[in-house]
Amino acid sequence: MTTLAAQPGLKLVLGSGSPRRLELLALLGLTPSDIRPPDIDEDPAKAEVPRDYVNRVARQKAEAVTIGPDEVALCADTTVALGRRIMGKPADADEARDFLQKMSGRRHKVITAVAVKRGTTIWSKDVQTTVALKTLSSREIDWYLATQDWHGKAGGYGIQGPAAAFVTWINGSFHAVMGLPVPETAGLLTAAGFSLFEGKA
Repeated sequence: MTTLAAQPGLKLVLGSGSPRRLELLALLGLTPSDIRPPDIDEDPAKAEVPRDYVNRVARQKAEAVTIGPDEVALCADTTVALGRRIMGKPADADEARDFLQKMSGRRHKVITAVAVKRGTTIWSKDVQTTVALKTLSSREIDWYLATQDWHGKAGGYGIQGPAAAFVTWINGSFHAVMGLPVPETAGLLTAAGFSLFEGKA
């Protein structure tokens, strides 16, 4: 991975409207100077596998964000994969229920891809985490759906919310499941010349 020399004064632009990604950036002491969620088509291509899909979308998000010469853009995308099936953000409660029923008592993968852009160069990396959910009863699913926490969540659940009661095992990055793998994000920002450990954006 090409690494640029650190350039003091670079501003961080977050290409995401996710409040969870803002929270995770705060762990690094970072507050973006601006938030510019790009408007792109996030529909999977025909026969596209989950890992290829999430990397493509993260990169296209970065490409779509307009930045100045003193800015670095950070974009990410998260999806849930049950085998080769991509389980994105459910359109409604019925689809969220379907997702939860399919994942009940099984393991699935959560894949988050991060893309950082400076100038025309993009650095990217993905992190895969395996998560197991307990066998869910209809009553448990009804309870979770009633919390409304499933809205806007890949796979129809958020690990940091009420659905934590259903997670029995995780192998990988908790923060990546939330939406942003922290050490990998720090590495990409550093590669792009963002002075992460010397000052704040």
